[in-house]
Amino acid sequence: MYLQFEKKEDKLIAILSGELDHHSAEEVRVKIDDRIERDNINKLIINFNEVTFMDSSGIGVVVGRYKKMTLKGGVLCVTNANKGVNRVFELAGLFKIIDNYKDVAEALKCI
Repeated sequence: MYLQFEKKEDKLIAILSGELDHHSAEEVRVKIDDRIERDNINKLIINFNEVTFMDSSGIGVVVGRYKKMTLKGGVLCVTNANKGVNRVFELAGLFKIIDNYKDVAEALKCI
């Protein structure tokens, strides 16, 4: 799993690449949390454009960041989820609480 960050105004974009599974979840969680705290972020966009696989550990990463943003009065959304990742989100019922956008540009306008 490769993780990259971009900051647009008051929004942090976390760009994930590779497999988000039990091997990489803890590292992703720690790096995103560190960046949220360091930059005092309350608007987080997680870009799944290059995620090839995600399991329940990935759901845990997303739900944990959602809770963190909610406690700060902020918002989290996801973008660019492929069919497989989208299916995992749907089965877990995450799209009932987390907004899903087709791309980062759309997310930046909406949050």
